Amino acid sequence: MDYNIIDLPDLELLSEEETRHYIKLAQQDDEKALEKLVEHNLRLVLKVTYRFRNTGYELQDLFQVGVIGLLKAIRAYDLEKGFKFSTYAVSRIIGEIRLYLRDDGIIKVSRSLKKLAREVREKEEELKKKLNRTPTINELAEAMEIAKEDIIRALEANKAPSSIYQTINTKSADSELYLIDSIGVEEGEGDLNTFDRLELVEVIRNLEPRARKIIFMRYFEDKTQQEVAEEIGVSQVQVSRLERKILEELRNSI
Repeated sequence: MDYNIIDLPDLELLSEEETRHYIKLAQQDDEKALEKLVEHNLRLVLKVTYRFRNTGYELQDLFQVGVIGLLKAIRAYDLEKGFKFSTYAVSRIIGEIRLYLRDDGIIKVSRSLKKLAREVREKEEELKKKLNRTPTINELAEAMEIAKEDIIRALEANKAPSSIYQTINTKSADSELYLIDSIGVEEGEGDLNTFDRLELVEVIRNLEPRARKIIFMRYFEDKTQQEVAEEIGVSQVQVSRLERKILEELRNSI
């Protein structure tokens, strides 16, 4: 991955001991200490920023927002806590960028893609009347004489994002299934999920032992609620309730 698209000083991360020393000074309004911390963490900001490179925003703009997140991390970091500054900083940088994307619109869709999406919808309605059913992607592509991949891209771009906590199974209140339950990690996506794991590591660490075990079995060992229930000696309904409560706690913490 090329991180040279933004010109940065070739500086390595400071050691944890050095970082904590300069943070203490920076929190006492030492501008030189603050400047040194920022300079040595700019590449960390850029690495985080690259995660959002496909959102339709200029990388330079997102990078600047990330730097704001870094500054907030330096000011808010609790020196009494035991976790690494880089872990905390990544979480704050991601949070700042996500806040920016949320406030400015989650995804920017180009005018040409919006125009194509409207045309696809119009053609879809036209074919619905003619076929007395919803047309397939292939039928839309053939009628519009464009690639089916372009049809899919246009339709997907105009979809509203779903929350990972959206309920997708409402058979009973005790066995609700969230969208997050159906999401799997594909092979080769390790890098993509690195920062998600950094965000979660501290809040998961603060869970009580049984809650940590449930999350580990469900989302790292991919076990069903029934399998978890049998292992920890409770009912599947209890696991469902506990899991829902734990996910809510994690969401609020992040």
